[in-house]
Amino acid sequence: MTTSPCDAGGPYESAVVGAGPAGLAAAVTAAELGLRVALLDAGERPGGQFYRQPAAALGAGRPEALHHGWSAYADLERRLRALREAGRIRYFPAHHVWTVVPEGAGGDGGMPGWRLHALAGTRVEEERPVLIHARAVLLATGAYERHLPFPGWTLPGVIGAGAAQAMLKSGLVLPGRRVVVAGSGPLLLAVAGSLTAAGAKVPVVAEASCYAAYARRWPTLLRVPGKLAEAAVHASALLRRGVRVLNRHAVIAAHGAERVEAVTLARLDRGWRPVPGSDRRVRCDAVAVGHGLVPQLELAMELGCATRPTPDGGVALRVDGGQRTSVAGVWAAGETGGIGGVELALVEGELAGRSIASDLHGTPDGPRRDIARAAVRRARLRAFADLMAAAHRPGPGWTGWLTDATAVCRCEEVPVGLIKEAVGGLGAHDTRTVKLLTRAGMGWCQGRMCGPAVACLTGSGLAAEPGAHRRPLSCPVPLGHLAEPPDPP
Repeated sequence: MTTSPCDAGGPYESAVVGAGPAGLAAAVTAAELGLRVALLDAGERPGGQFYRQPAAALGAGRPEALHHGWSAYADLERRLRALREAGRIRYFPAHHVWTVVPEGAGGDGGMPGWRLHALAGTRVEEERPVLIHARAVLLATGAYERHLPFPGWTLPGVIGAGAAQAMLKSGLVLPGRRVVVAGSGPLLLAVAGSLTAAGAKVPVVAEASCYAAYARRWPTLLRVPGKLAEAAVHASALLRRGVRVLNRHAVIAAHGAERVEAVTLARLDRGWRPVPGSDRRVRCDAVAVGHGLVPQLELAMELGCATRPTPDGGVALRVDGGQRTSVAGVWAAGETGGIGGVELALVEGELAGRSIASDLHGTPDGPRRDIARAAVRRARLRAFADLMAAAHRPGPGWTGWLTDATAVCRCEEVPVGLIKEAVGGLGAHDTRTVKLLTRAGMGWCQGRMCGPAVACLTGSGLAAEPGAHRRPLSCPVPLGHLAEPPDPP
């Protein structure tokens, strides 16, 4: 069987990686401005993680009931369908782009073309290589959850907060009947709301930070009234269903034999250190826990795109007013530029689509009034995103609830004590050295789950090392596909 990449047509004027809110908005905007666009996504249906939908075989009658802001998705999906029928967009579902490489010295304005290597297929045994050529690339690769470990977090029944929501949206199943929701960030409120609406009992939402931090930046809040309304909707829904939201509280241990049966809940000080004597047990059969999101930057880092530090202690791509990265011919939108939510992703996607069309075709940017409004809206939403990131930034004291036996890297079963030995006894001062000494981050997830925690334990911050995102391949690739030379440009 040949492993030569299947040339998927083209060259396209723009290739959009990711069909979540930002990628969808960018693709349809660019195509409506006359570009021929390839839209690639690892999922089988457009919408990304935010608009994740039940499998067709489940026969869900009202998938929109699991979402807010569904009308925005419905509009994008309708435009996508029309543009596909008109031949302006070619949509590639179940295509996982594993690397992007420059193709030649470029054409207009010194902008190089690009080759995108992807694996197509939903089952490993059916995967086939695909090669796509494009003049411009837009990265809308989204984010993944940030996890901070605690004793017992490897028990069955302890899952990510986003994963709990994904189970519900895509599989119409609950992680348990009595679910503690814990961690930090607004996602917790949305998850708790979804779980209770679907019939689960949520005894408590434990927020490690404090929502009062928002009040100190009230001018920023007043510029995004939609966010205030959204928060009010979540709060009122949880209040009606009897869900308690506790600020400055965290799950510091999970207990159980075969699966989680209870958690220890503790009050935290401002540095996220557990307050002595505040521990209490809460009975449950599942825990949905998450400490925010981390931009997914593998493709961008391999291309050499510049990054910036974010207020939550992480890194994100640096982009200009047109969503251009520091690499000519590469744009980015959505969570890759910093975690900001669906509204910001939609606005950035639209701006990126207009920017690409303008740079490639000299196409007028459309009505200037619309561009100006979108830019103002992006600025307001980005300011709110920075406020949100700062308010929920994990405090340094969270390591106080760890024991030496607590697993940090689940793939390689590396405990806290081994990492401490590497740092204190062997002189490791960065995650890469810790990885070499302990194997933390060498497993299947390649450090995506344990990376921020390992960085904290080495003293280098939550995800402040841009190098931690560098991976030559963004997903596992069969050796046969790597050995076969690609098609000549």
